[in-house]
Amino acid sequence: MAQIPVFDQEKKEAGSVALAPEIFEVEVRPEILNLVVRSMRASWRAGAHATLNRSRMKGGGAKPWRQKGTGRARSGTNISPVWTGGAVIFGPQPRDYSFKVNKKVRRLALKMALSSRLAGDRLMVVKDITLPEAKTKHFAKVSKDLGLDKALVVAPTEAHGLMLSARNLPGVTVMAPEQLNVYDVLRHETLVLLEGVIGPVTARLSGEAAAAE
Repeated sequence: MAQIPVFDQEKKEAGSVALAPEIFEVEVRPEILNLVVRSMRASWRAGAHATLNRSRMKGGGAKPWRQKGTGRARSGTNISPVWTGGAVIFGPQPRDYSFKVNKKVRRLALKMALSSRLAGDRLMVVKDITLPEAKTKHFAKVSKDLGLDKALVVAPTEAHGLMLSARNLPGVTVMAPEQLNVYDVLRHETLVLLEGVIGPVTARLSGEAAAAE
């Protein structure tokens, strides 16, 4: 079981905490992380691209001219794909890009993402972050003291002021434990856990929580 230091918001050591090895010391398999990230990104695609095929275009009911005797090529409709302004053959149509990944695989991938941050010495536990008021300048000072550049901060759900203070700070994202996901963990260089969220994160990814789902 890994013991890592706990810092206050001025980055002074304020104790230590033990992290569950079955969550923070899992063997990292890149193919699992890749699968889950691709699934998340695919589900965000709108898939709303569309072109007009013959069935979706107006017109085309009458034959433009008689079949023979005009000297022109035969034609049966004015929405023919070979005509300028006509229908499109095999053009893109609205579709759903998402694909399913099992809950167990998604949960395992999140454990791997957390483990990768601990193994790379890019996981920091902070006792708490308190601000005088919900303003960006206050959180910017805390972020500078902690040495955060591109960081994901996981704070308790009730820390609305902290989330409001951080939303305009580039490179730093604050989210609740239930919002924690593989993509956001991997796209930030540093993961910061407030001490109060370790319990909820552990419970969410533990075997007991998994059995309850």
